[in-house]
Amino acid sequence: MSEDVRASDGADDLALDHYLRDIDTGKSPVAENTPAGDGEWGVLKVSAVQEGWFQSRENKVIRDAAHIQPRFEVRPGDLLMTRANTEALVGLACIAETPPPRLMLSDKTLRLVVDEGVADPAFVSLALLRPAVRNQVRAMATGTSAGMKNISQRQIRQLRVPRASLEQQRRIVAVHTAFERRIGVLEHLHEKLAAVARASLARELSAGRAHGVVPLKQLLEAVQSGWSPVCDSAPPAPDERGVLRLSAITSGTFVPEEAKRLPSGVVARAALEVAAGDVLVSRANGVKALVGVSCYVEEVRAGLYLPDLVFRLSPDPAHLDPKFLSLVLGSAEMRRQIDSVMRGTSGQYKISKADIRRLSVPAMPLSEQHRIAAVQRGFERRAGVIREQIAKLQVAQQGVVEALLLGKPCAQAA
Repeated sequence: MSEDVRASDGADDLALDHYLRDIDTGKSPVAENTPAGDGEWGVLKVSAVQEGWFQSRENKVIRDAAHIQPRFEVRPGDLLMTRANTEALVGLACIAETPPPRLMLSDKTLRLVVDEGVADPAFVSLALLRPAVRNQVRAMATGTSAGMKNISQRQIRQLRVPRASLEQQRRIVAVHTAFERRIGVLEHLHEKLAAVARASLARELSAGRAHGVVPLKQLLEAVQSGWSPVCDSAPPAPDERGVLRLSAITSGTFVPEEAKRLPSGVVARAALEVAAGDVLVSRANGVKALVGVSCYVEEVRAGLYLPDLVFRLSPDPAHLDPKFLSLVLGSAEMRRQIDSVMRGTSGQYKISKADIRRLSVPAMPLSEQHRIAAVQRGFERRAGVIREQIAKLQVAQQGVVEALLLGKPCAQAA
């Protein structure tokens, strides 16, 4: 890699305003909290602007045509930035590469109009995601609550970013894009593997159901509820106790880091400590699709406890493999059953222990359950290898791009 692919000499920067022609602010009309369909207009939620990528489905449909203002429509290649969000997310930026038509900026999303005679919008987006710039945003943001911080246009213009010629910027963007292509290939491979795994499981479960089904209650020893004491908002340190957040399971994979610290004066309920081999199921959520989501706990450290929004299912080991149970609970057929018994209104949906016990599952011999679980573990191991490769590439990408933005030569970018 030649040394001219650098943003500066490492000591030179300038105000973001140097790269901008204007900043456009959107509007937030009355809208319905559902995404706009084909031919409909929508207004962006702040969650549409992610860290370096645009999530177009994060919008609310505008039903009243009087509130539609086409001048605020998001255009391909727009550099977007949030001016208000949580403390951790305020000031995120991304390029709207190929947005669908009829999406409007909200009053919490800004369009940074780059002077393309001196700057590449993709370079500016990369610069705004640098840890040093994110730290500036957090320091500047105002607001009385960590749940909602704001940053002004004046403050945005004052952000210090690397100085680089247009040629240097484009070369840095090219290096970043090369990493993105390699990561994209692996992500596509991961998606294909996941699709094959789902299809394999669906075939096995369909064949099993052809031989009959039984109520889940016949195969369970217990369905246990958790507990939610008042906890600190901070996650527990490795040597501290904690209560799981609902987000620890709603991805369908156990995420032990999603926990709240249990205060030292609270006596822990030993019977509710999470253990390897547990099958956990969410019993309530404000989003229907996240009610009844389950995960299998492969491994977990000591000192983490079950919250009250999560059930722990204890299978009868003579009749039901816990890993197989978690796979069945994640199947499309089980999703249909859970949706049919779910209760609640907008904002909170739930299922009960009795609902869980009444779910029907394939009547399959334990040996078949073990075999199916082993096949799926094989898929998961292969997927895990791909995820590790992606993670390594992402770390390398971040390091290389950061080095180039600081004006440091980097052989890895060759």
